[in-house]
Amino acid sequence: MLLLMIYLGMIVATLVGMWNTFEKAGKPGWTAIVPVLSTYMRVKIGGRPWSWFLLFFIPFVNILLLARVSVDIAKRFGKGVGYGLGLAFLPFIFYPSLCLGDATYEEQSTG
Repeated sequence: MLLLMIYLGMIVATLVGMWNTFEKAGKPGWTAIVPVLSTYMRVKIGGRPWSWFLLFFIPFVNILLLARVSVDIAKRFGKGVGYGLGLAFLPFIFYPSLCLGDATYEEQSTG
């Protein structure tokens, strides 16, 4: 029962963090709770073309793309590569940290 409560807490922390991060980026926050749409929004916030979203349906490629798009999102909020990898692999810590911090979203070209 304790593990279930911890797991649910991690899910809630991730969703709330993503919701507020999406809003900071000027996107609708509610899209964070819709599984496929949230992935599309992360691609858009990261500044990648919409076609990258389709690549998320390819096994193993999706893990690499998740890392790359998360790094792109981190850079747009003025954070580094390590923070981006944290967004990808520890979202229940890094998305709430991003939304509660003073980082602001900057529209820029991704390189």
